[in-house]
Amino acid sequence: MADKLNSLAVKKHSRNLLCAAIAVVILALPNLASARGVPNFALVDVQDVNHELYRAKGKAVVLYFTGVGCPIVRKNARKFRALRDQFAGQGIEFWVVNCFAGDTKSDVRKEQRKLGMRSMTILLDTKQAVALALGVNRTAEVVAIDLEEEEIFYRGAIDDQLSEGAEKPEATQRYLKDALDAFMAGKEIEVAKTKARGCRITYARVAEEDAAPDYATQVAPLLRENCVHCHRQGGVGPWSMNSHRRVSNYANMIEEVLLTRRMPPWDPHPNYGKFKDAQSLSREETQTLLAWVKAGAPGIDGDDPLQAPLPDWPDWRLGKPDAVLKLPESQKIPPTGVVDYRYIDVENPFKKDVWLSGLDIKPDNRKVVHHIILYVKKSGDRDRGGHGEFFIGWAPGASPLKYDHGVAKKLPANATLTIEMHYTTCGTEEFDQSEVALYLADGPVERIAETRQAMEWDLNIPPGESEAVHSATYHFERPATLYGLFPHMHFRGKWMRYELLQPDGKRETLLHVPRYDFQWQFSYYLQQPRHVPAGSWLLVTGAFDNSADNPANPDPNKRVVWGQQSWDEMFIGFFEAADDPVPTRTAKN
Repeated sequence: MADKLNSLAVKKHSRNLLCAAIAVVILALPNLASARGVPNFALVDVQDVNHELYRAKGKAVVLYFTGVGCPIVRKNARKFRALRDQFAGQGIEFWVVNCFAGDTKSDVRKEQRKLGMRSMTILLDTKQAVALALGVNRTAEVVAIDLEEEEIFYRGAIDDQLSEGAEKPEATQRYLKDALDAFMAGKEIEVAKTKARGCRITYARVAEEDAAPDYATQVAPLLRENCVHCHRQGGVGPWSMNSHRRVSNYANMIEEVLLTRRMPPWDPHPNYGKFKDAQSLSREETQTLLAWVKAGAPGIDGDDPLQAPLPDWPDWRLGKPDAVLKLPESQKIPPTGVVDYRYIDVENPFKKDVWLSGLDIKPDNRKVVHHIILYVKKSGDRDRGGHGEFFIGWAPGASPLKYDHGVAKKLPANATLTIEMHYTTCGTEEFDQSEVALYLADGPVERIAETRQAMEWDLNIPPGESEAVHSATYHFERPATLYGLFPHMHFRGKWMRYELLQPDGKRETLLHVPRYDFQWQFSYYLQQPRHVPAGSWLLVTGAFDNSADNPANPDPNKRVVWGQQSWDEMFIGFFEAADDPVPTRTAKN
């Protein structure tokens, strides 16, 4: 027994020595957060403009983290603005980042005016994602980033004048100015880090102090609920979240797409409108994933929740349809080249007038299907393209169309049905036979819905232009109800906004997408349909980025006009609406 106890003691002592050795090695390594590099991020400013770190022009970006009401932030604000004025012409951008979760845009703009910072870029880190990723724990901290090397070359206080509860008559050490002077001169920065002085930042409590969020009970369920429906076998995601091993390989990439808002790809501005099926993460969920990544993406020893079997894909998202329109023949798509739009007539399955309360589209081969549109041409009708009325469209991100009770689209018995197919090649010969599902309403309805559009045909986007603004309008001659909004541009699309201009002069933003992404054509269905009085106008405004700074731009040297292919452009503000029923006249006695 004594020998066994001695053996256990030796083993325990050996383990302690090993842990101590590992600790020494870790302490000798460079900072792990620094080793990961500075992650890219994108934030929207108080003017609703999107700013992405690694698309900033110049040599460096200096971030100043703030929160409304912090006295040290307020006292340092004019110093930061003065440094901006001194260095801005030398290729350094200065961004203020408000990172108090409870501060509204209105709060921040009031503070901006008080502090004389109207001319500065004020970014809203409402989920505190950027502050957390960069390890910022106090306001008034500055972080200076070398854009070429993607490294932090100084972080800490602006100078040594202020600290919590104390203040010198004037600064004796001007840390940020000295660091910027050395950076611009190509010299070594003598003081690259100082202690930040400011108000402590309160983050969401996603784990016990100094602990990482638990993979099994927090991270994996979050991923399964919000991400796995795309990141699975057969999904649109490029890789499957089917194990901790796979997810941990992409941990830093998860951080990047969260910080740049590429994932989840839902990106309407949160200040305008409430929409159904919002595919977004809360502040707490975002911080859970970021904290887990920063901790090194730790796993578990037991069963992996991501390896549990997934439910089968539903055949149709709205359930079993009343009828299905299928391309009559399988379409062959060549391995390379440009494929012209295909317009394929399909048989109308109904011999009498029907009303459709829902529609959905199922692409057969997502490798090559760019988009699908169902047109319905009633006898004698003709649109500008000659194909009829736009009934429903699909592109990656589109939701099925489901109307409220009493609202439907009318499908006449004698209508011609045409499906527009836009295919793109993928390097191999492919085949496709996509389908459209139709769901019947109980019978005739009072409100006949339509997909309408505010469209600008006369596009003229100069080469190299980074902010080519265009607009389109739609006039409501009759009172109507709005159900959904669907922005559409191509590769150069940058942002789009829908505004309602009412006859009484009121102006209301219904939707603003500050970072338009052509890869995701979302359907923004209003949680509460919006009634629109007669005489109102829908104003749709947006911009194109035809510069070399747009990584999706096919050719920044080309003047771009309207065209059907993705390297041309379109500017369409689609929306779903139904006019109010015409009041029934009562006979006079």
